[in-house]
Amino acid sequence: AVIVMICAFIASFAWSWGPLGWLVPSEIHPLETRSAGQGLNVAVNLLFTFLIGQAFLSMLCTMKYGVFIFFAGWVVVATIFTYFFIPETKGLLIEDVHEVFA
Repeated sequence: AVIVMICAFIASFAWSWGPLGWLVPSEIHPLETRSAGQGLNVAVNLLFTFLIGQAFLSMLCTMKYGVFIFFAGWVVVATIFTYFFIPETKGLLIEDVHEVFA
């Protein structure tokens, strides 16, 4: 059951929230600072991936199936945050998107 839940979480995350950690930061920086911003984004993303990977097994042993509820709760928080605070950028030129976030 745990393997099925892990596979379901990975599949749903990869098709929904996973790419947004790379997409949104690449859009919010102006062209002059985009490479530095993406470099920082990659470093932070890899750091937190490492931390979650290190903590997951001990969380699984302690919380059992509750670890999946814990991460599902964070997905709900991210959904609410995105709905209220991330503006739509569809149809905008990439050079103009940073003005929407300013």
